[in-house]
Amino acid sequence: MSTELPPYFFRVRDNGALVFRVEAADRMRRIEMEQIATVNIRNGEIKPNGDRALSDEDVTAIKEWMQERILLLAERDIDDILRTVDHLNTTAHWAQARATEEQLELVEDALLLAMHDLRTVLVRKKAERMMRERGMA
Repeated sequence: MSTELPPYFFRVRDNGALVFRVEAADRMRRIEMEQIATVNIRNGEIKPNGDRALSDEDVTAIKEWMQERILLLAERDIDDILRTVDHLNTTAHWAQARATEEQLELVEDALLLAMHDLRTVLVRKKAERMMRERGMA
């Protein structure tokens, strides 16, 4: 752990974070964390905690964190989807090479419906993109 503490700590939650100001309180290196705001990255809302007024420095740090968090979550989404492609490939190999009839009975309907739904969405989205690219939409 570095000897220098960051000025802010963001406790991540589903739609954003609770924002804390971090301070080394005394010579014994006790850490004080004071909640200063709540952040919602879905709607961009920054709510000061209680009657607090946020400084320009606070708001700038929070907005920077929000931008970085949005980028990180987008990267994670793509990584999750690429992992799903890998899982689909390993599932296909499992179904072809190792699955018993009883195992296939347990998963076939759920897999077929999920893959049909995914295929329908992907085909529609691709068709919409192609129509826009050709100026037909």
